[in-house]
Amino acid sequence: MALTTREKDFSAWYNELVEQAELAQSSAVRGCMVIRPYGYAIWENMQKNLDAMFKKTGHQNAYFPLFIPKSFFSKEAKHVDGFAKEAAVVTHYRLRNDGKWGIEVDPEAKLEEELIVRPTSETIIWNTYKDWIQSYRDLPILVNQWANVVRWEMRTRLFLRSAEFLWQEGHTAHATAQEAFEETVKMRKVYQDFFKNFLAISGVAGEKSENERFAGAENTYTIEAMMQDGKALQSCTSHYLGQNFAKAFDVTFINKDNKSELVYATSWGASTRMMGGLIMSHGDDKGLIVPPGIAPIHVVIVPIWKTDDEKAMVKTFIEKKIMPQLEAVNFTIQSEFLGDVTIPLQMKVDRDDQKSPGWKFNQYELQGVPVRITVGPRDVSNGGVEMVRRDNGVKQTVNVVDLQKHVDVMLPAIQHSLLEKNESMRVKNTVTVDSYEEFTKALDEGKFVMAHWDGTVETEELIKEETKGTIRCIPQDTTEELGKCIRTGAPSRKRVLFARAY
Repeated sequence: MALTTREKDFSAWYNELVEQAELAQSSAVRGCMVIRPYGYAIWENMQKNLDAMFKKTGHQNAYFPLFIPKSFFSKEAKHVDGFAKEAAVVTHYRLRNDGKWGIEVDPEAKLEEELIVRPTSETIIWNTYKDWIQSYRDLPILVNQWANVVRWEMRTRLFLRSAEFLWQEGHTAHATAQEAFEETVKMRKVYQDFFKNFLAISGVAGEKSENERFAGAENTYTIEAMMQDGKALQSCTSHYLGQNFAKAFDVTFINKDNKSELVYATSWGASTRMMGGLIMSHGDDKGLIVPPGIAPIHVVIVPIWKTDDEKAMVKTFIEKKIMPQLEAVNFTIQSEFLGDVTIPLQMKVDRDDQKSPGWKFNQYELQGVPVRITVGPRDVSNGGVEMVRRDNGVKQTVNVVDLQKHVDVMLPAIQHSLLEKNESMRVKNTVTVDSYEEFTKALDEGKFVMAHWDGTVETEELIKEETKGTIRCIPQDTTEELGKCIRTGAPSRKRVLFARAY
């Protein structure tokens, strides 16, 4: 079934692609999703490479409880305010069958203290860190966890916003504010490296306004990526928490001067929302396009035959001539934090007798496999194969003896082309304006908008209410520029990035 085009209905295109490409589907539980094997394979590659970056920068993985005592949330006022409306609460620990009305909650099994199902883990982790930290010798603590979280969203969408989702959350503890701040910025750079070099997504790095910060943070740093419909997607965040959680949970240490001092904290995370960003950054009207850096399948081989003799001939040609060539391919990603990362080429030979070649071509286009190779009896006779690049649809016939050389070049070319196209789209659709009329017009046209703002929460909220545009970030490379706020005319010293967002 053909996808709705992006131009006709971007939202419908996205929803159809997610399901038809077998990435995910809605579950029987409202707002929750089932991530299908192909979608999960992409997530695993994201996870694997991010995890390598975390470990390269000195972090270790741990795991903390899914359930958090409700009283923990009352200890950090901004934090509880930020998550109260989305919190799922466990009140009982047992069911019973009363023989008349069926299964029901056992009223006698009420918990002494209600439990919050983890929306984020700062509170349970900092309660734990109190046991781990006594002296400056115990610092820094550099911990990450891969987990699921629950935020009871009212309006949900596969990958982008769901009641339960997968993510990683880093939580670090430091002896000084400077050390914690440097950690916050470094982890934002780690994400930027990952998005650029593995996902081929060029985002805007910057600092959140006070109104958009993480609940309980003193500063939040972000990468804001432009989707093809012009909306922004907050791709990741890194938070400088100061001493807020250390105060809330009385986490102190004896410093080098033998004095007691509160610990400084950071937290940072990225989630399966990255899957949504991948789709909306690189997809086209035929389906998904997966960058080779995180593709579960780099090359799919589709054999074509009519008779059993042709089937046997094609099979032998693939196994003896094509597969050895592909096994020798050496595909490398260059990463600021990991250096040169060699990615083993993953190939698939689709020998399914029940589906036609045309169906297979359509499905692998939907799933965004970077390279497709077609092999039929004529190709065997000629000693060549037909190769198709998914990103631009270019076909070429390649002599089988030169196959390795062509794929060696093609995979990094696809990776580079996707990044270049993504960056070009964002730059082309980012505008600078000086009037409110220009501002609203640019938002309506799906632009990223650089504009002056007077720095007040009141003006930020007013602009959001009137236009649905929000301050996505104060870009890190923004220089001082005297001007006037587009809404109030009050003095401003910097432009900030506005957009409508997911």
